[in-house]
Amino acid sequence: MSRGGVETRKRSFLAPLMGLFGGAVLLTLALVMFSYSLLFSPGPRADTEVTFPRGMSVTGMGHELEKQGVIRSAAVFRLAAKLGGRSKGLHAGTYLFPKGASMMAVLKQIEDARVEQTYVTVPEGRTSAQAVRALMATPGLAGDVDVPPEGSILPESYLYQRGETRQAVLDRMLLAGRKTLDDLWVTRAKGLPFTTKEQALIMASVVERETGKPDERPRVAAVFVNRLRKGMRLESDPTVIYGITHGEPLGRGLLKAEVETPTPWNTYTNNGLPVTPIGNPGRASIAAVLNPAKTEDLYFVADGTGGHVFAATYEQHLANVAHWREIEGQVNHYSTPAFDASSAQAATSPAGVVAAIKPSAAVRLRATSH
Repeated sequence: MSRGGVETRKRSFLAPLMGLFGGAVLLTLALVMFSYSLLFSPGPRADTEVTFPRGMSVTGMGHELEKQGVIRSAAVFRLAAKLGGRSKGLHAGTYLFPKGASMMAVLKQIEDARVEQTYVTVPEGRTSAQAVRALMATPGLAGDVDVPPEGSILPESYLYQRGETRQAVLDRMLLAGRKTLDDLWVTRAKGLPFTTKEQALIMASVVERETGKPDERPRVAAVFVNRLRKGMRLESDPTVIYGITHGEPLGRGLLKAEVETPTPWNTYTNNGLPVTPIGNPGRASIAAVLNPAKTEDLYFVADGTGGHVFAATYEQHLANVAHWREIEGQVNHYSTPAFDASSAQAATSPAGVVAAIKPSAAVRLRATSH
């Protein structure tokens, strides 16, 4: 065969291969360009929230994002994550992807764990039953929980992930409560009239419900500590109310008969502390009880501005009551302390106001309440 014939046959053989190769190159370039456009083109038409449960794979994330309209291709998302070495660095959680976010921006957000922060809050002074109700009403959590012992929860805002169990969140609340009490207990002052952490927690729960002003807590705590040292009853209205409603709003003033009716929490009829906490005290109230102000105060009365006036002697207390009565201009029955501890105003002073007005009548000056 001539040399020209051989070359002709080679060309005829290579031509299809070159065509296939060229086509493959063009197809690859087209796929690269298409994928590139998907990576950087605008994403969702509106802010979109997506939750990735713990353990979800990058493939699962891609499918969920595509399903929610955040990205256009789960396959390109997975490929970009793997080629970029990001597939093992993507984090579970709830994310809010902004309108128009590109796939690369979405990938970067998940890699940086810039999750949507969701919290459930237990305000100071709330009961454990109220805290559980808040958990049950919180969207995105799963399962039921039992009501833990009163005072065992630390009032705080707790971060959670959608899909998480309520029990897991409650466990964090309980752990925070134990740790806070343990940490503060070792800093306690000497000579306190109680010897256990549980007793300190009970006292703190009473202080929490008596005042909503943070700067007053050490001084209110000092009043109760001083009264215990002298063998005096605490005579705290919130303890009476707890015995009636177990922490729910009373919705009216206390009656003389209620003050005189013994319950395990009534510190008008019982010596010492209530049998259990009357709510969940915050860290500041626990700290105040363990390190109360150094005063001789035994009484306090509302001052009409949301705070209290304190007195070390009964005579000074009577003068404070008279002054407050002059400001207020009227005398009413017992008033109900505010339900929300953040704005609670204690209407009462231990012991003194009842005796000051009329020893046997259970009449108090009207308190400012919210």
